[in-house]
Amino acid sequence: MTGLIPFNRRNLGPARVGTNFEDFYNVLDDFFSDSFMPSRNLLRDTFKIDIEEKDGEFLIEAELPGIKKEEIDLNIEDENLCITVSRTDESGSEEKAYIHRERRTSSMSRRIRLAGADLSEIKAKLDNGILTLTVPKQVKQDSVRKIVIE
Repeated sequence: MTGLIPFNRRNLGPARVGTNFEDFYNVLDDFFSDSFMPSRNLLRDTFKIDIEEKDGEFLIEAELPGIKKEEIDLNIEDENLCITVSRTDESGSEEKAYIHRERRTSSMSRRIRLAGADLSEIKAKLDNGILTLTVPKQVKQDSVRKIVIE
């Protein structure tokens, strides 16, 4: 009966190589695991980001369910916005007579190039697992100039 349940198949080794079902089995394994963030690797999957261009600003939304704002690090390097999530989970009691204790650490990050944006005026808000960043556009100078002939 246990051979019919697709659980922990990624530990089976080279027996499944070339079957084209590796990602399917990994998604099932992650669904039945107790991790707070799935460890699937479907083309380097991370958190979802939507970028919308409005009249005077860019609106960036990142889905981060279950993440606290203390676990999010926002940095600007050159013209790149970097969103990094680092999380450490510990289970077990604080007593010293441990029978079992586990720790889990994970991190992921996304980098977005923000050319033509006013990077000094970015506003960020985390609400119900959605990180919303409002990035105003830079005011463009007129590219047409009159040149006076001497």
